[in-house]
Amino acid sequence: MSLDLKEKYNKIYRYCYLRVNDRPTAEDITQEAFLRFIEHPQYRDIDEDIRILYTIAGNLCKDHFRKQTHDELPEDIPDDSADGEKLIEDISLHAALESLAPEDRELVLLRYVNEEPLGVISKLLGISRFSIDRRLKRILASLRSKLGKEDAV
Repeated sequence: MSLDLKEKYNKIYRYCYLRVNDRPTAEDITQEAFLRFIEHPQYRDIDEDIRILYTIAGNLCKDHFRKQTHDELPEDIPDDSADGEKLIEDISLHAALESLAPEDRELVLLRYVNEEPLGVISKLLGISRFSIDRRLKRILASLRSKLGKEDAV
């Protein structure tokens, strides 16, 4: 089953956005990933183009963080008090995700945000499906305990 271009773009964009947490930067990285993919005809001969796009995007995200010199506080925090509880939950979830090892955070992102099948993740990361399944269960249990919820994530 091949994904259409728009669906691939959306998946790569979400992947980048959740790694860099900045829309314009995520858009730039996503566009750069697709440009690099298109510029190399040998990539198009490979049937697993989404895996290659994830790899390119992941490397570009890493490069982005290497270039950064300081952390900035987000300026787009809403000030609507009616959404205060939702904001606290979002901040708590974000903090819990940030406390994970980068590899674990990437697994959660690929599986639950981009809804990639275990087979795709297995090929992308070079880890067996069984190992990924066990790691995801351990990660979710850890997130639940950090959030103090039974039904988190």
